[in-house]
Amino acid sequence: MAGAAAPEALSRRRRVGILLICSMSLLIVGIDVTIVNVALPSIGHDFHASLSGLQWTVDAYTLVLASLLMISGSTADRLGRRRTFVIGLITFAAGSLLCSLAPNLDTLIVFRMVQAVGGSMLNPVAMSIITNTFTIPRERAQAVGIWGAVVGVSLALGPVVGGVLVTSIGWRSIFYLNIPIALAAVVLALRYIPESKAAVARKVDVPGQLLVIAFLASLTYSIIEGPEKGFSSSIIIGTCAVAVVSLVTFLIWERRATEPLIDLRFFRSVPFASATVIAVSAFAALGGFLFLNTLYLQDVRGLSALQAGVDTLPMAVMTMLVSPISGRVVGLRGARIPLLVAGVALTGSCLLLVGLSATTPFTWLFTAYVVFGIGFGFVNAPITNTAVSGMPRSQAGVASAIASTSRQIGSTLGVAVVGALVSSSLSKGNHLDFAVASRAGWWVLAGCGAVVLLLGLVATTAWARGTAQRTAEAINPEFLETHAA
Repeated sequence: MAGAAAPEALSRRRRVGILLICSMSLLIVGIDVTIVNVALPSIGHDFHASLSGLQWTVDAYTLVLASLLMISGSTADRLGRRRTFVIGLITFAAGSLLCSLAPNLDTLIVFRMVQAVGGSMLNPVAMSIITNTFTIPRERAQAVGIWGAVVGVSLALGPVVGGVLVTSIGWRSIFYLNIPIALAAVVLALRYIPESKAAVARKVDVPGQLLVIAFLASLTYSIIEGPEKGFSSSIIIGTCAVAVVSLVTFLIWERRATEPLIDLRFFRSVPFASATVIAVSAFAALGGFLFLNTLYLQDVRGLSALQAGVDTLPMAVMTMLVSPISGRVVGLRGARIPLLVAGVALTGSCLLLVGLSATTPFTWLFTAYVVFGIGFGFVNAPITNTAVSGMPRSQAGVASAIASTSRQIGSTLGVAVVGALVSSSLSKGNHLDFAVASRAGWWVLAGCGAVVLLLGLVATTAWARGTAQRTAEAINPEFLETHAA
């Protein structure tokens, strides 16, 4: 493309700089998630929010993010990745400022949606930039490993920094942190990241996009509001029907659209399809883990926001340390070992928390947090590497957006499902405390880990690789080349 430096022409120092700038976007998004989780009890106290209200504070963001990631990825491929990235940073900063000024829970939820609009233009676009910058498969896998390590850094910084801010200044201050980081990333991106576009521009699939929004919104609403309104109520039955109709219509439309939002043929590849489901399962485990632990540590154990943040540090630190190792293993040996380790660790850690009570020893919690951090640290790199490597480079934005969308859908469903299970348990037996009511949620999250383990075994077999080869050949030669790489 005229005016843009080819990735091969960029010096190693320039490529590393681009990786660091792109990682800044992941940092603020990751910190935002963990900070908001730490602040939930304070937000709930100030706004007299119900459990479902706290779920919406988290899920309003991830829901909008998941709904818009696909269109943001394809838009970036068409209009320019750097331009889209910068617009996303500015929008995210503006949304953060609005969140800090929210006068009530409803407006906070709306402003979280504004944040999400900006956030949808960050991670998938940044990953697309990284993919087009690091073209050698081994270097790409290592870059993705570093990218994954930033998740650990954000998880580590979020609870502690959030705890300090919530305890000393108040929950509104947690949103200030995003603003200087986002603005600094804007300046650096404009200076150092070359503009790039896909060789072939893709049109926006408006019907497909609207159907995705309808499906995710109606499904999430049904799960979160079901315990309070009753799953047999007309409104919940109606929203469930909307979710089913939207999904079926989406699948039919995508098969017929000339330029679909998602090319469903890619899911004929077992590794690619498995990576998508693994992403949903792993991030459902993470979303549910953070939501349940935050409320447990502060509301049941009586810890301050800072103490709760410090107590969850073992999980975040292990994620930070293990992610680069996972990236190297994926680059050298493939995804099988990291996925198996992740599946075992995620399942085991959640099983350790199934018997949670108000008197569970902190050494037991520490062990569970460490094991969970190991599992989550190992799972991120193989997800991203499989998803990005399994699509043509010309659709890098769409490829990374599929992986990112799967993550956000998982996080949304994780919070919605475990919150709904807790609400149902509390409504059926008011004598139950939160710890006991959360046990069903931990069983579900352990099941998510088991899915990672099972698909990690299936997706890395010779048979699975054969389906990827046949899918590549059926689509186009470029797909074959990049998938084989």
